[in-house]
Amino acid sequence: MFKRKDFFYKKAKNEGYRSRAAYKLIEIQNKFKIFNKRSNVLDLGAAPGGWLQVANKYVNSGKIFGIDILEIEPIENITIIKGDITEIDLKKYFGQIKFDVILSDMSPNLSGVKHADYFKSYNLSLTAFDIAKKYLKINGNFVVKIFKGKEFDDFNKILKKHFQKVKIFKPKSSRDSSAETYIVCKNFLEHGKEI
Repeated sequence: MFKRKDFFYKKAKNEGYRSRAAYKLIEIQNKFKIFNKRSNVLDLGAAPGGWLQVANKYVNSGKIFGIDILEIEPIENITIIKGDITEIDLKKYFGQIKFDVILSDMSPNLSGVKHADYFKSYNLSLTAFDIAKKYLKINGNFVVKIFKGKEFDDFNKILKKHFQKVKIFKPKSSRDSSAETYIVCKNFLEHGKEI
């Protein structure tokens, strides 16, 4: 069992981030440069708001939206939407906005049955990608968390058809014991490509 008050947990508390997950996105930004100052950003499964805080740090003039079924305490300059991403009418909130960056740090409610949990993670990742296909700008970036089960390779292949660059990344701030992996996808393609 991990120690709750580990290094990144304490660091987040000291630096005012709502979760240790903030450092995962900081690492991703430092390595892959997914944001710029004008990026429009959508964060799926955004509670408690750590990734929104990080996006807010890098974006000056773009719009930032966060969606979660759970409550998210307000953050200045960010539009919070409470609801299930599979049920709410996103167009009602976004209008004609397309996003430069779509993020998904969504995780299923864990049952402890490894394969079942990995499959749920895969389905959540597919849902996030379906939203990305509708709302991501051409050449936009997509970052998605997935548990590395037997469906992982299939999902990775799907992403490679739709993005110029696809990289697998395990942040240092991710616990060693965790099966979570991030797929960082850059330059969304209008028509996809053959693999």
